[in-house]
Amino acid sequence: MSSSDIHKLTGAYAVDALDDLERARFEQHLSGCEDCRAEVAELLETTALLAETTATPPPASLRDSVLTGISQVRPLPPEVPRPVEPAGRGAWVPLLVAAALALVVGIGAMVAQPWADDDRAPGNLTAAEQVLQADDAQEVFVDLGEAGRATVVRSKSVDRAVIVTEDMVAAPSGKAYELWFQTPTEDMVPAGMMPEGADQTMVLEGSAATAIAVGITVEPEGGSPKPTTEPIALFDLSEAT
Repeated sequence: MSSSDIHKLTGAYAVDALDDLERARFEQHLSGCEDCRAEVAELLETTALLAETTATPPPASLRDSVLTGISQVRPLPPEVPRPVEPAGRGAWVPLLVAAALALVVGIGAMVAQPWADDDRAPGNLTAAEQVLQADDAQEVFVDLGEAGRATVVRSKSVDRAVIVTEDMVAAPSGKAYELWFQTPTEDMVPAGMMPEGADQTMVLEGSAATAIAVGITVEPEGGSPKPTTEPIALFDLSEAT
């Protein structure tokens, strides 16, 4: 993760949505970033207020109107949103408040409506599934021998790439695997740190549409802005099937 991207984790940190590695890296960053500390404090105060909010039960007529609408309204297929860069870190505060309020109201409606269907709506795919199931998905496989196997799948229409590992050996002590996009000018752009574990499915960070390759290098824990070692694997997207 690049140094600029780590500022965007304030909202996820405030609602405890980071994994252990992301949390450790962000807390290290937090100790030296006054802006992020102030923003996290605001978000924690907001979530504390929301925790005290009581959901309002829906009117008794809602069940009949919902069931009637199900039989009469034909749902449209879901749109796959293109990633949009936030205008600024301060924009996360109202977005988090709106999302949390929607969650509180939604939970209240589920409690008040025991007939609600828990099944996920058709086509409601995760970010990885959107790439893996895209019509233009391109796949490159690399056998690392005793180090394991890895496959990169890229979709230009979704503008994302996914790496799937099998039996991947752990990085050396004090080191970590870092992912990179290789640009048409052959520059290497950070695309995220691989989580620990032999079998992983991870969406790379950043735009993938114009990348000509994906690389894996061994870097110091926490990552590096530029590769410090030669790639242990390079996925040539020009040879993708």
